[in-house]
Amino acid sequence: MKLDGARVVVVGMARSGVAVAELLQEKGARVRTVDQISMSIPGFNIEPQSDASFADTDLIVLSPGVPPDLDVVENARRRGVRIIGDLELASWFLQGEIIGITGANGKTTTTALTGHILAASSVSAQVGGNIGIAGKSPASMVRTSKAGQWNVLELSSFQLETTETFRAHIGSALNVTPDHLDRHHTLEKYAEAKARLFVNQRAGDLAVLNADDPICASFAGSGSGTPVWFSSTREVSPGAFLRNDCIFLDGEPLMRAAEVPLRGLHNLENTMAAAVMARLAGVGHAQIRQAVMTFPGVEHRLEFVRELDGVAWYNDSKATNVDATLKAIAAFPGGLWVILGGKDKNSDYSPLAEPLRAKARGALLIGAAAGKIEAQLHGAVPFIHSGTIDAAVMEADVRAKPGDIVLLAPACASFDQFENFEHRGREFKRLVRGLPAKEDGWQD
Repeated sequence: MKLDGARVVVVGMARSGVAVAELLQEKGARVRTVDQISMSIPGFNIEPQSDASFADTDLIVLSPGVPPDLDVVENARRRGVRIIGDLELASWFLQGEIIGITGANGKTTTTALTGHILAASSVSAQVGGNIGIAGKSPASMVRTSKAGQWNVLELSSFQLETTETFRAHIGSALNVTPDHLDRHHTLEKYAEAKARLFVNQRAGDLAVLNADDPICASFAGSGSGTPVWFSSTREVSPGAFLRNDCIFLDGEPLMRAAEVPLRGLHNLENTMAAAVMARLAGVGHAQIRQAVMTFPGVEHRLEFVRELDGVAWYNDSKATNVDATLKAIAAFPGGLWVILGGKDKNSDYSPLAEPLRAKARGALLIGAAAGKIEAQLHGAVPFIHSGTIDAAVMEADVRAKPGDIVLLAPACASFDQFENFEHRGREFKRLVRGLPAKEDGWQD
């Protein structure tokens, strides 16, 4: 589409929306910016979100947080206006090849690890996408993209559902479990959005898929890319698998599982996916192994905060759905005090009951979803209604004994009390680091 002189509306003026508007201006478009929240951003006159703000437009670009079925958007669609998302727009101009990584859980860790392996192996790459407040949005990566460079992108269902021609030369689906059902409504619709990562792949492109996840495995037929597999349960070829506590890549030993500096089986799966993608990008076994061993991990993903009076505190604020919380619980042997709750995403919390019963001493409930969580878990563990994260930290500090673990793994979005999961995680860490050591001989 010719953008020079085109009338384009950008919807949603958070970080990605601003980058989109700036890119469009560089390409000569006449840009109008709208948002449902009143705000002021230098260089932009932001209009309220109404039918009038969508009049006389050639193209609408949605930020990831904007549902594509909003009434004002649907009205424009019925008038024949083309509607895309920020990822689609950026892909028109990104130079170099694209590695796209999606999944309900593990996207950020796998994206960061893939970028880390490429950088450590002197392979030209830049990392961005949906990777968090410190990452680059796709539109902001256009200026720094160049031929011969990999663009390693974490991709959410929100970004993928508004794509048309977007193509990943290497695409990976890590897992698909229920998430964001408040927006996608059904697991099937959510999976369809994830599958869009592969529909435009051509012969010679590669689809790196979790062989143990039936939905991911079904993506093998979504486009013309060649499937490459990873599995923690059986041997697969081509790809990576786990056998006798050793990761194999292309049929050869890569590294011992104990050498991976990340907790949990799910992180071994993430490591296998990253290793496969790095190998497909030209990195050798020895370089991959060395890079994995030096990976520092990602903030808010099973992040060790401190040990105090024999109690270990972990921040997994990125566990914003039930499956992520299940994986977090599985990473520890027991003695857990789990902080759960936040904004519900139409989730079913009942799968947490048995793991909590087996490994947790109690659950500290916060946020708007607390009542629903307690009702669905049917007394699996003692529940403490803390309400806020401040109160939960104080309560856990009182109740936890030496050898116990306090784990923030909320299984919910953060937007009822925080700006985002990063804000929630940073506040948790601030509170935990501020706890004083108990005096010798202290008794509760």
